[in-house]
Amino acid sequence: MAAQHVEVERKYDADAGFGLPELSGLPGVATVGRARSHRLHATYFDTDDLRLSAHGITLRRRRGGDDAGWHLKMPVGPDSKIETRAPLGRARVVPARLANLVAAYTRGAALRPVATLETERTVLPLLDEDGAVLAEVADDAVTGRVLRDDHDAAASWREIEVELGTGEPGLLRAAGKRLRKAGARRSASSSKLGRLLNGAVPRAPGEPADDGSAGAAVRAYLAAQAAAILRYDPKARVAEEDAVHRMRVAVRRVRSALRSYRPLLERERVDPLRPELQWLAEVLGEVRDLEVLRMRFTARLDELGVGDAGREWLDELARKERSAYRRLNAALKEPRYFALLDALERLVADPPLTDRAARRATKELPVLVARAWRRMERAHAAIATAEDADVARHETRKSAKRARYAAELAVPVLGETAARAARDARSVQEVFGGHQDGVIAMAHLREIAAGVRTPAEAFTIGVLYGVERCEAQTSLDGLERTWQRIGAPAF
Repeated sequence: MAAQHVEVERKYDADAGFGLPELSGLPGVATVGRARSHRLHATYFDTDDLRLSAHGITLRRRRGGDDAGWHLKMPVGPDSKIETRAPLGRARVVPARLANLVAAYTRGAALRPVATLETERTVLPLLDEDGAVLAEVADDAVTGRVLRDDHDAAASWREIEVELGTGEPGLLRAAGKRLRKAGARRSASSSKLGRLLNGAVPRAPGEPADDGSAGAAVRAYLAAQAAAILRYDPKARVAEEDAVHRMRVAVRRVRSALRSYRPLLERERVDPLRPELQWLAEVLGEVRDLEVLRMRFTARLDELGVGDAGREWLDELARKERSAYRRLNAALKEPRYFALLDALERLVADPPLTDRAARRATKELPVLVARAWRRMERAHAAIATAEDADVARHETRKSAKRARYAAELAVPVLGETAARAARDARSVQEVFGGHQDGVIAMAHLREIAAGVRTPAEAFTIGVLYGVERCEAQTSLDGLERTWQRIGAPAF
């Protein structure tokens, strides 16, 4: 089983004659513990074109020290990485779970050894009054060798690493200040591997340039959502809380932007992406819908004080959710998914912009946001004459969501006016969402009721059905108040 923890650290370069300064007296530090020495040997794995390194990800198998085994480190902030560990296993076979967590980056490419590092490490623990480790200072003498055919290199250097334990972030800053005063320099690379590979690592895509055009605004938004899909991919694979939801939202935002801002994009290149995005959203949605229902029903039963005897049917819902997660993980390994990620990268790197996209964002974006808003208004008006009001309400909810996302894209350009439009559209979305969630919950309860085995289950489901029906109606009762409160954006 792989284990995870968040690693918060800073690295410093030091000359061979550098002497560690006195570390006692740092914030919260009562004593400096006894030094421990280790000899570490690490083999780093990556694709032939160094896709992991390009995104600041390191995957290694390390022998020696207190944490021998496989280590996967993925950045989550300027000084923070989430580290996932697995036992040593086989020397040249990456553990399946770790390989799965980086599949969105490798996309079917093999993981091979790309470098080795030999480290002579001396560790000094910084302890509080109770002996708890606030931080560790590692003094490393490193020798690295590149194993790639196209980049034969070896190097040696000295590095000081400060890793936070139970201490506060201020300790990390204070330790760094003291090290710099003694002659150390903040390392230009966040990892030893990055330093060793240096120029061989391809540059990750930077922030799109902003020239004030409508196309630049759309490109920046698409870049942010494509990055979010990658960021939440490994979290969704291990069922981290809210990860599937956030990944699906990013997918929906891309799809919505391609629709709402279609006049700025060449359709022959953009339109083929939309069904692929819909496919991914549906795969994620199956998990998310079951997850929401399970949490919703569990919370309802807790509020009603229903014991285990009345909630056996929830086991079946949990089983369906686990099955949906398995299907999601299978889909996230498919070439179809990898091809979609490739297409999104191309979309951001070389967006297929029309001539209209070159116009000023301050002129074009208000027009397109207003158009999305009018579509929401028309969908709302159609409810009154619809044959199936629930279907019409669902369409209004989708239109409100598109209006919200269209306005969100424009916020960096149009400011508070667009932000208010996004908030108002979200209010409409949430009202209809509350009703739609109730409708979906009632449909599931009717399905479940057909297979109940005990009177206690039947009674519980009946009570829940009544609660869901009341809440769905309550959501609709608030619609007119919401609609009267909002207004079309005045750009």
